[in-house]
Amino acid sequence: MVVVTGATGHVGRPLVTELAAAGARVRAITRTPRCADFPPGVETVCSAAAALPGASAVFLNSRALGQSLADAVARCVAAGVTKLVALSAINVDDDFSRQPSRFRGDRNAEVEQLAVDSGLAWVSLRPTMFATNFSGMWSAQIRAGDVVTGPYAAASNAPIAESDVSAVAARALLTDHLVGQKIGLTGPHALTNVELVQTIGAVLNRPLQYREIPPDEARRRFTTVGFTAEFGEAYLAMLASTVGEPAPVTHNVAKILDRPAITFAQWVSQHRDVFTNPIERRSRHG
Repeated sequence: MVVVTGATGHVGRPLVTELAAAGARVRAITRTPRCADFPPGVETVCSAAAALPGASAVFLNSRALGQSLADAVARCVAAGVTKLVALSAINVDDDFSRQPSRFRGDRNAEVEQLAVDSGLAWVSLRPTMFATNFSGMWSAQIRAGDVVTGPYAAASNAPIAESDVSAVAARALLTDHLVGQKIGLTGPHALTNVELVQTIGAVLNRPLQYREIPPDEARRRFTTVGFTAEFGEAYLAMLASTVGEPAPVTHNVAKILDRPAITFAQWVSQHRDVFTNPIERRSRHG
């Protein structure tokens, strides 16, 4: 039995599907079990305590587990779980002031260390920024016009498709090939913010442009849309550290899965509706 925490998240949901397709018995933890739309045969529960009896491997999502993270790992040990796969991040070793996800509930350093110290077999996955983050940041601007504004045009990233993270997580949960490794996961190419927007434009056949705004304006924008000031500062610091230096590309996805990692252009093509103007969508369907 494989237990997935954060089962309705960007990685958790495709991971549940991947595991079920591989024939694994899956128990998914979700706050709303009756509303979850999982493949047939997937068990749904609302707590780690209910999920762990009979489990052999557990996928740990620190944001989903929140304050119960350490308790959940202790429960895994007590329940006889033999393997933990932790969802960490590629920048886990950076100063916390450059880890914006911490201010949204991720505890990447803690979940990795708890897994390592558990005495169980462990794998830590360290993905870079998810491709879906760019839809969250830019889709409204792209639906409204052809200019995307944001800080640090030359900042670099190698965004990874969430489905690639889930595919590697499934391999880690179902085999022992990756045990004891901290695995950096990136997309196949490092792209600046300018190049990321140009890639979206090429897929949508639109002349999109990225226009840099001052950091102070970006700070104000973050707080206006509901992010904390601490998140904004950390995000800007993370971006600033990559200006003029290509983001690391690991190629571990291809090595582990024996297939190329999904490119950002492919991800945009798969999710083009996120960026499409609603008026244009309506016109296509009459």
